[in-house]
Amino acid sequence: MISLKKSKNILSNSQKQLEILSEKSTCLSFESRLAATNLFPLTVREIDTLQINLGKMCNQVCEHCHVDAGPDRTEIMSKDTMQLCLDVLKKNPLLKTVDLTGGAPEMNPNFRWFVEELTALNIQILVRCNLTIIVANKKYHDLPEFFKKHSIEVVSSLPCYTEANTDKQRGEGVFAKSLKAIKMLNEVGYGKNGSNLILNFVYNPGGPSLPPNQEALKLDYKKRLKEDFDLEFNDLFTITNVAISRFLDFLLKAGRYEEYMDKLIAAFNPMAAENVMCRNLISVSWDGYLFDCDFNQMLELSIDSSDSNHISNFDYEKLMKRNIKINQHCFACTAGAGSSCGGSLA
Repeated sequence: MISLKKSKNILSNSQKQLEILSEKSTCLSFESRLAATNLFPLTVREIDTLQINLGKMCNQVCEHCHVDAGPDRTEIMSKDTMQLCLDVLKKNPLLKTVDLTGGAPEMNPNFRWFVEELTALNIQILVRCNLTIIVANKKYHDLPEFFKKHSIEVVSSLPCYTEANTDKQRGEGVFAKSLKAIKMLNEVGYGKNGSNLILNFVYNPGGPSLPPNQEALKLDYKKRLKEDFDLEFNDLFTITNVAISRFLDFLLKAGRYEEYMDKLIAAFNPMAAENVMCRNLISVSWDGYLFDCDFNQMLELSIDSSDSNHISNFDYEKLMKRNIKINQHCFACTAGAGSSCGGSLA
């Protein structure tokens, strides 16, 4: 298990990661693969989602985390930057979904104020909750009721329905705490048949492999969680691990980077590439800068729009005309059935 005393890994420098991705990529480039399917340059379809990183502080230190989140991270979105996000949403009605992420977004001291302001805009709100935050401290115990009050769609990582596999990836005791949090969410109506309170889970492999079939895995999860723990949820999203940050660190230490990239490249799917999430999403960093996706944000691959690169100068029309920045890490989103924040793509 990763030490809580140091959440940043040895590859926390984004430029160093990009150099490693380039140096070790002796195989086909992502750009050439897109070009072969007439998708280069990768362009925007529409922008309907604003994914906002409220900070890198988290009560967990997961071994696959691409954000390098942890309890010792101090990067937190300010209330002023949140207000700029609200201003953009008010002026751009085509932005219909807000996806709040972190770290643990609930640890931002202005999280509840922000959600209340977002609710007033009558748009879809997603919160990427790690589950354990709900039981981590008494001040978070009312989160299920708060989520219900504001009709939040809760999206939570649960890498397995067994204790051993979950704790191996996310830390000792995480599985038991997650089950307790799911029960609390179920008790207020989340995940229940006939309820409009949505609870979705996210699965990502514990190592350098592609996720299994999303629909089949969802049925397994539903069966095991119901029979073993009497717990319910709505949907399951499978996400492929991206070779950046802690997962890249793991691959390099294990000597399996080339093997993993070869696997992703061999599984390249043009249909998944056609539907990648960066074509309809803008990612906002904790300090307000704009990126094509959450992964590009962590690599500091700036958006291709110099005069609309921060939430303070957000220009919908200019952002619609940009080309999307790509690199070798993008193979993860286009392998097999594809991968996005909303699960498989094809």
